[in-house]
Amino acid sequence: MDPNFALEALEHENLGNTVYGRIADALIKGRLAPDARLTIRDLAQSLGTSVTPVRDAILRLIQDGALVQKSARDVRVPRITIRRYKEIRQIRLELEGLAARESALKADPAAIARLRDLIARNEAAIAGKDWLAALDLNQTFHFALAEIADMPVLRGILYRLWLQMGPLIAESYQAGGRIMIDHHYAVLDAIARRDPDAAEQAIAQDIGDAGRIILERMEQREPEATAE
Repeated sequence: MDPNFALEALEHENLGNTVYGRIADALIKGRLAPDARLTIRDLAQSLGTSVTPVRDAILRLIQDGALVQKSARDVRVPRITIRRYKEIRQIRLELEGLAARESALKADPAAIARLRDLIARNEAAIAGKDWLAALDLNQTFHFALAEIADMPVLRGILYRLWLQMGPLIAESYQAGGRIMIDHHYAVLDAIARRDPDAAEQAIAQDIGDAGRIILERMEQREPEATAE
């Protein structure tokens, strides 16, 4: 057996994971809009890699429900239906509520300081109309709850949900403005007081209020949003 075979396979796997992570990160942080068309060649060029790891990453993201293949040459960010959005939102309410509860029981001073810093930086980004940074900080805050809760399996599930939700949240974030982070203060306060019930309620209100903004925008384009 060629001794270089294992090394080449490992390098290919690592490159594939890196490409997957870069595209997934762009989806989660809303840098790829709903219905945006992706081409393997353009992505490979922008990432400075060959088409093979990009093709593999695209296939994985299609399996994750984060991308949809319309035809052999047409891969797009899906435009989620209202029905699908409501299902994902209901799942998020349960799972992110669990993350918030566990965070309230496990957070140490460093974790609380981290959440406080994320909120402050998000406020500054919104005030400066830096929407890309604000979206990034919003997503980081939500994922931080699962990390503070020390629940890596839960974080992995949320990661896949946010692959689908990221573009939709980004589309509505500027319209929502401070509504998108108002309840983060209540989440922080509940965690600092070690009150799991209040933490769960606050994150539910956060998802609910943001959800109303998202649904309003989806309903404005009802024929497109509801088409399967």
